[in-house]
Amino acid sequence: MLNRRRFLALSACATALPARAAPPVARWHGAAMGSAATLTLSGLDDHAARPIFARVEAELARIEAQFSLHRDSALTRLNRDGRLAYPDRQILDLFALAGRVHAATAGAFDPTVQPLWRAIAEGHDPGAARALIGWAGVEVTPAEIRLARPGMALTFNGIAQGHAADRIADLLRAEGMRDVLVDMGEIAAMGQRPGGGPWRSQIVGPDGLPAGRLDLRDRALATSAPAGTRIGPGGDAPHILDPLGPRTPRWRLAAVAAPRAALADALSTAACVMDRVAIEAALTAFPGATLVALA
Repeated sequence: MLNRRRFLALSACATALPARAAPPVARWHGAAMGSAATLTLSGLDDHAARPIFARVEAELARIEAQFSLHRDSALTRLNRDGRLAYPDRQILDLFALAGRVHAATAGAFDPTVQPLWRAIAEGHDPGAARALIGWAGVEVTPAEIRLARPGMALTFNGIAQGHAADRIADLLRAEGMRDVLVDMGEIAAMGQRPGGGPWRSQIVGPDGLPAGRLDLRDRALATSAPAGTRIGPGGDAPHILDPLGPRTPRWRLAAVAAPRAALADALSTAACVMDRVAIEAALTAFPGATLVALA
């Protein structure tokens, strides 16, 4: 997955407390699916958090082994062979979510866009690649995931970072953590920030100007910006493509909040190529999903 420019500024600072000291805070820095990643755990110091951080790193390695396009993974094997036998339950769950978002967005979210992305990135004629797009050609059963036509390929770049944030948040919740900020390129916030109150986010547009803000408590936030990464021989094509036609993205930035980060990630990706009426209609299919910024 290509790195995307960051459009979220997050506050994890402790506020001064008159009656008691601020809780200890443990922080981890690493990478997830090609993006810089951080964790902030309120209530633990760095020493106590080491075993938890080791489990986080192991879980991220498993996610890479499922969805990375830049190493041997379940996804690269599916793209190469056209089939994946007995997929992991978590892979099936993410395919199911992708299908729901595809339906709700009338096809604006479509992981089968990968051949088009590759054609544009490599400077080839995109016409033949467009003919390979179509989520209806992805057959999913517990026994097998199969791509219906030779040359089809998938990318989960528009949902996998959010999925990683959810998986890590679930792991930390199972470890008994309650006040956590997970930033895997998309955000999952649990509980409150050190010193009390919700975690604070500031959304910054591609022009560097504020585009919105949101306080987060037990909620996820994702941003997508087509020009955050550019592709093609001349570096002039946005990395978010419209699977329904050759239109350029309608928006420079879209931010969506939702109960889960994978959902917010997929919806913000699709929103970049949808008009406002279509975006609002898609959001109604997912209780708790809201449009935070559109620029």
